[in-house]
Amino acid sequence: MFKSTFKHSFSLLHVDYVKLYQNWNYNNVISPYYRLYYIDEGEGFISDQYGRLTLEPGNLYLIPSFTICNLNCDDYLSQFFIQFFEESPDGISLFSNNRSVMKLPAEEIDIALIKRLLQSNPGRGINRSENPEVYEKEVYYKEYLSLNNRMKPHLAFENQGTLILLISKFLKLTNLKADETKSISSKILDTMSYVQLNLSKNITVSELAKRVNQNQDYFSKQFLNHTGQRPLNYIHEKKIERAQYLITTTTKSFLEIALNTGFSNLPHFSKIFKQIVKVTPGEYRNKNTFLN
Repeated sequence: MFKSTFKHSFSLLHVDYVKLYQNWNYNNVISPYYRLYYIDEGEGFISDQYGRLTLEPGNLYLIPSFTICNLNCDDYLSQFFIQFFEESPDGISLFSNNRSVMKLPAEEIDIALIKRLLQSNPGRGINRSENPEVYEKEVYYKEYLSLNNRMKPHLAFENQGTLILLISKFLKLTNLKADETKSISSKILDTMSYVQLNLSKNITVSELAKRVNQNQDYFSKQFLNHTGQRPLNYIHEKKIERAQYLITTTTKSFLEIALNTGFSNLPHFSKIFKQIVKVTPGEYRNKNTFLN
């Protein structure tokens, strides 16, 4: 567990303290990076497929990458926020099996760490707009990642340590959920891990069933029962998550990205991308590259 956990690294994107009002009202927000909030005044709301959480003073909230959610404030809200990328050699997220908003009470050490991160990284706020459609642009990602590349080593280590300390609290929640789901077949868990490790391949459901020595129909039913998704849908979802990350953070062509995520041709990739993201790869890149 120690070695597998510490293969992950984190790159700071934004950190700031902001005051928000009724115009902080955005639906279907999905980002290739994490968001962490500490609320010190007021009230807001985050909702996802699992329900609605109230943003309340004294609490920490973590939104893992690629978690679709709605953000809104009815009156007034002030928060410290941190946005950061996660990287790992195999592309598997620490929260790959928990794409939901998480809430924990903040301790004094957490607040001190967040304030220290803000103090050590001046000018790392968004400073453009509160609207994700405006500030989630490839040009801005590259600007802040460039700042990271020029950062002095001692500060880079400090930032990394701070993010790891803050994330560790939420990993406890993930571990608790894992304990609650021990009834999930080891063959299904192995299959999910295999998919994450082989996103660049053309994975078929028959191949997955054969790997675990099960009839394809039986395997598909078991996968649906345990995960709530059909195997092919799960494969496509994970491939498109990876494609979104590549579109946002690289200049690779759509054909290169299609091939890197295991699609044999561009039309099929584009079709599946639009089914899941609701826009074409071109529309997604335009939205995340150019100013409105």
